[in-house]
Amino acid sequence: MRRKEFIKTCGLACLGATSIGVFLHSCVSTKNISANIEGDELVIPKSDFTKKDGFYNYIVINNSKLQFPIALFRFSSEEYNALYLKCTHQGNELNAFGDKLVCSAHGSEFDNKGNVTNGPATDALRSFPVRITKDNLHISLKSA
Repeated sequence: MRRKEFIKTCGLACLGATSIGVFLHSCVSTKNISANIEGDELVIPKSDFTKKDGFYNYIVINNSKLQFPIALFRFSSEEYNALYLKCTHQGNELNAFGDKLVCSAHGSEFDNKGNVTNGPATDALRSFPVRITKDNLHISLKSA
């Protein structure tokens, strides 16, 4: 293969790999939002879980007063679980991938209930109580 053909082939391969990455990222069923703190609660409209073809399985919530985001998982219209995205191994931020939370630092994994599924972490994630009202979800941050 000549140099010009090699560069062209490599360029097309890189473009293809980038396109696939963008396509797969668009398939991810997640949403990142900023939420207000009212008193000692994060308040999230239930409508933030709604999407064109149903509901998000979880949303990631940010607020500048929190050191780490919170992942809010939806199991049903009446059951939610809020987890602090701080790894219990060495305190790194976790990333959400479907129903799994992963620490990129050392590979610890947690399920959507906060339980360790893969070490080196041994302790479950910190969770927050979720109160449901007609239109909103209230995540209690007492002692956050």
